[in-house]
Amino acid sequence: MDRWIGKVAVVTGASSGIGAAIAKDLAKAGMITIGLARRVERVEQLKQNLPKEAAARLHAMKCDVSVETDIERTFQRIRDTHGGVDVLVNNAGILRSNNLLDLGTTADLRAVLDTNVTGLVLCSQWAYKSMVERKVDGHIVHINSIAGHIVPSFPKLNIYPGTKHAVTAITEVMRQELRAAETKIKVTSISPGGVRTEILDDATLPEDMPLLESEDISEAVLYVIGTPPHVQVHELTIKPIGEMF
Repeated sequence: MDRWIGKVAVVTGASSGIGAAIAKDLAKAGMITIGLARRVERVEQLKQNLPKEAAARLHAMKCDVSVETDIERTFQRIRDTHGGVDVLVNNAGILRSNNLLDLGTTADLRAVLDTNVTGLVLCSQWAYKSMVERKVDGHIVHINSIAGHIVPSFPKLNIYPGTKHAVTAITEVMRQELRAAETKIKVTSISPGGVRTEILDDATLPEDMPLLESEDISEAVLYVIGTPPHVQVHELTIKPIGEMF
């Protein structure tokens, strides 16, 4: 991680759960860390649990990644205040718990697609632009899901597995485009199994289902961005012991 000290990391969905853990760990690792969230005050509160120097490196910015103008404004602000983006962690994701075939769920469908897919791509576009303009061999990390590779047999997951399968394909498309552009920018998909976060509040899961902690995923982010320049971890799957799928 030494080569990232003083560099700029952007984490979407940084107000809680996996995003909060990643933002804190990147700041502790020496990166200037920009935590994006709708609930920006919760990102500010993360500083209370950090050493003084790390807290000074963590900055909160309000951004709804389902809104294109929000993304554009935010990345321009990051450019103006911090110079640009060296590492992007696309963590923001939502789940709306209802049946896919039920009428009247259009707003939920659009919200999940706009956050989990479109927002991820748009943030990646702005980060890529920043990296290319400054000739930075950066890293884009997508927090995917095991649901991006299978469809768990749980009720009311709706379009969520579809969006995560899209992230799996998008990761490969980006890898091919980065190679064709002759860059050394990396892209990685990290696919956790069940994680004890607020997103599970909207899911119907067995009470005894084994779960990972947010910190388990944060440690994986530090691992993949800390690999040598010639190493690209394309896909990293993390499951809790005893997971049923």
